Amino acid sequence: MVRGAPIKFRFCSARSRKLVGVADRVQVRQIDDYEGQRLLRIIRRGTRSVVTWRRAQMVLLSAQGMPAAKIAEVTFTSDDRVRDVIHNFNADGFDSLYPECKGGQPKTFTLPERREILRILLREEGVSFQRLKTWKTSRDPEYAAKKARVEHLYAIADGEVIPEDGDPEVVLCMDEFGPLNPTPHPGRQWAERGGKHKDSDPEPRRRRRATYNRYGGVRHLFAALDLVKGKLYSHIKPIKKRTQFLEFCRYLRSLYPPDIRLAIVCDNVSPHLTTKRCQRVGDWATANNVEIAYTPTNSS
Repeated sequence: MVRGAPIKFRFCSARSRKLVGVADRVQVRQIDDYEGQRLLRIIRRGTRSVVTWRRAQMVLLSAQGMPAAKIAEVTFTSDDRVRDVIHNFNADGFDSLYPECKGGQPKTFTLPERREILRILLREEGVSFQRLKTWKTSRDPEYAAKKARVEHLYAIADGEVIPEDGDPEVVLCMDEFGPLNPTPHPGRQWAERGGKHKDSDPEPRRRRRATYNRYGGVRHLFAALDLVKGKLYSHIKPIKKRTQFLEFCRYLRSLYPPDIRLAIVCDNVSPHLTTKRCQRVGDWATANNVEIAYTPTNSS
């Protein structure tokens, strides 16, 4: 029950004989135009005190006919707090909007203390800084078999599974990146004003082109990671086709003795595949004791 709120009583049935108290609707008193303009100035221009700004907002919303429960929802506070502010304004006027500050300098927190307080609050609320990730479901008809094979090769590389007959001893993950080429990016610097400003004497400042002619072409990176040794191997190629892919595979094959079986895990980009028109990848893998393990198509 709010202090000072008018109370009216009603009696229930004679059988129950209970006395129930019901509070009238709390609303600010009638305010004139000057008071309304003063409240608007406090809200629009702001004050040094957030408390004053919030109290003025509650009073103005009540003057517009909004009930206390709705004001509490809008201002993120409790109904009792809103009723107290309205009652105090009805009694003391604008003096009630300004908080009564006690003597002494308020406590100040250092930057490490503020960070620690924020960290504790976020941890108690179960909030952490996260990056939004995406995923998609593969429609590959051989999804289960490809996924199981790739996971089995990873388990071999991690030493969790003993290789069986026909399993590779070395597992390599291979992919390409490109095209690689320098790209101009806009930047900022301190420089003398150009001629397009008030002083038209200086020449306009030189600009950088957004793109350029690549007469020398671009480059593509072929890279493979040995999951057992943790070594990364790479080549730079001018183009990215099946011939360049086989060249890099031959290089990987040359790093290990011929009797050691290799497994190369790669995606389903066309230069990696064995097709009806071109079976060079499959023939080379069979002849050189290499397994090409493909990941499922269109999957995360």
